[in-house]
Amino acid sequence: MNRLRIFLTIAVALSLGACSNFVKRDEFDSTVADLRATDSALASGSSDLRQQLEQMHFRFSELTDNLQSRFQSYDAQIAHLQGRIQVDMSANFAYDDATLREEDKAPLDEFANVLIDYHPNVMVTVEGFTDPAGDAEYNKWLGMERAKAVRQYLIQNGLPADKVRAVSYGEDDNRQIKPGAWGDAGSANRRVALVIDYVAS
Repeated sequence: MNRLRIFLTIAVALSLGACSNFVKRDEFDSTVADLRATDSALASGSSDLRQQLEQMHFRFSELTDNLQSRFQSYDAQIAHLQGRIQVDMSANFAYDDATLREEDKAPLDEFANVLIDYHPNVMVTVEGFTDPAGDAEYNKWLGMERAKAVRQYLIQNGLPADKVRAVSYGEDDNRQIKPGAWGDAGSANRRVALVIDYVAS
């Protein structure tokens, strides 16, 4: 902030000096007052931004804690990474199928309930995945069908439609739980991940 003030003062002094051989006292005082006002505004903006970031971090931590306490009894992993919360649920779908299984509805109910009860303004992205068997284009479609099935279920359980998105990564190598595994061995790859990537302040 001090460096900015010095730089602005020098820049103003040089520009005024270029226009005339002297600077009037009232012009100098006005320029200094403007610089001080700008400096104060920048300091205030920096403080506000820092408070917003701290509040965002607190909200993400609180939401992570809420989800972890509700998901203790389910086969799910919750990670808080770089401003995102990811809930990984494995083996949600049978081979070559996009039907949501009955046993996977309970954890989705818990997920929806936590968001509705404590964090109603979140944005959720449902990410769909497949194992690598079959055609990549087909798997992209199948991953989207899985993501859409979960999205629809979450909406039916009270999450606003405009707050839940669906995307597919299909058989993306970088996102497979068990790289290259398919059939019975690749059940962990046939899943959805629920990603909370924005929390309104």
